[in-house]
Amino acid sequence: MEPFKKITGIAAALDRENVDTDQIIPAVHLKRIERTGFGQFLFGAWRFLPDGQPNPDFELNNPGYKGATILITGRNFGSGSSREHAPWALLDYGFRAIIAPSFAEIFHKNCFDNGIVPVHLPQDQVNRIMIKAKEEPGYQMTVDLEACELRDESGLVIPFTVHNDPQTHEFRRQCLLDGMDDIALTLLHEDKITAYEELHSPRPV
Repeated sequence: MEPFKKITGIAAALDRENVDTDQIIPAVHLKRIERTGFGQFLFGAWRFLPDGQPNPDFELNNPGYKGATILITGRNFGSGSSREHAPWALLDYGFRAIIAPSFAEIFHKNCFDNGIVPVHLPQDQVNRIMIKAKEEPGYQMTVDLEACELRDESGLVIPFTVHNDPQTHEFRRQCLLDGMDDIALTLLHEDKITAYEELHSPRPV
């Protein structure tokens, strides 16, 4: 997993609440065995018209959001099924951070396991930067995980957390900084695992 320290990029506004995982990556596209390649199908039912052409009314098709790496959205983002394809699609599309008032629990955990920073902010702060991103397509922000701050060129500075529990916040923050998912964390104890397996493996008769 790629470590996350700090990024500066375009922030795209998706002003919708309760966006579920089937809207993020429709089930019809869950046919790949790789983790990559899902970005082309991200928000597929919204991004494209029935004839396959881009839907000009869908927020993320705004030309000013091209190349966006930060997504600003509404509460309860990532609800619905537990499919890990949702963060895979977001990451493959180019998003490295998602700013929202709240996240669905399993999606939230899947973000940590795939190197996406889930930025928790109060609703009024989300509204503030959502307006900026809507009114100024191409608006850029910095997501600084080392300082746990959002910043922009106008002097905006907003502290954030990645988890509402302070201890979990610090643990998950450090994992993102180090690029450590659950498998990598487990392998830190590989010597103990090997010793246990050797101790408890069947003995030859």
